[in-house]
Amino acid sequence: MERDKNFILGVYDDEDVLMDAVTQIRKTGVKIHEVYSPFPVHGLDEVLGYRRSRLPIAAFIFGLIGTTLALTMQFYMMKFDWPMIIGGKDHASLPAFIPVTFELTVLLAAFGMVGVFMVASNLKPWGQARIFDLRITDDKHVMAIDLANNASIGEEKLADVLKLTGATEVNKKSFE
Repeated sequence: MERDKNFILGVYDDEDVLMDAVTQIRKTGVKIHEVYSPFPVHGLDEVLGYRRSRLPIAAFIFGLIGTTLALTMQFYMMKFDWPMIIGGKDHASLPAFIPVTFELTVLLAAFGMVGVFMVASNLKPWGQARIFDLRITDDKHVMAIDLANNASIGEEKLADVLKLTGATEVNKKSFE
């Protein structure tokens, strides 16, 4: 995220009012930076125009890598590294490999999804979080509108639009 940004915030008490406000504000052509909520609001991502997440695709790819790695590792160990004759058979048995294969598949899929999510969400251990309003973890919904992206509309008009859509408060927040 860029530094030195100015935002105008609309604070809402009810998620239904928030959903209607997002719809009305997007119809006026205002670009909404983000909406913060203390709990999931079902349907908000569709109203904001977000595309479906590609995280399941990443999970499948990492799971496939885990499965391939597990089977390759076990076949290599049983045939070349430390060959064993089990039950009179000198070949690797696939049913015996299922538990390890399952565990490595789940492990790599989980670690891969966490890594992809952190990269996609720009979450870094050394980064500093932008906190728009402390009440978003309690009981308020906050809509953040970037003033730089909506410079043609004007700060006063944005504040009026937020008030008309049911915002209980309209605040300005600057980050350095």
